[in-house]
Amino acid sequence: MAKKSNAISVTKHEDDWQVESDLRTMIECEKIEADPKRLAKVQALAKKRMMEVAAIASEGKDAS
Repeated sequence: MAKKSNAISVTKHEDDWQVESDLRTMIECEKIEADPKRLAKVQALAKKRMMEVAAIASEGKDAS
């Protein structure tokens, strides 16, 4: 029984950590959205990364 109680405690601690992390992420998101220059840079990088991933995803499609 003690192990079960300990497992619940660890899970609760992990949940607390995740909630704290999520809150920090949401606060940072609000800051980015409020800064047009910063948002534009993030969007440009996201587009670049998306194109890189698309190139990888399409590799070898002609050979099939």
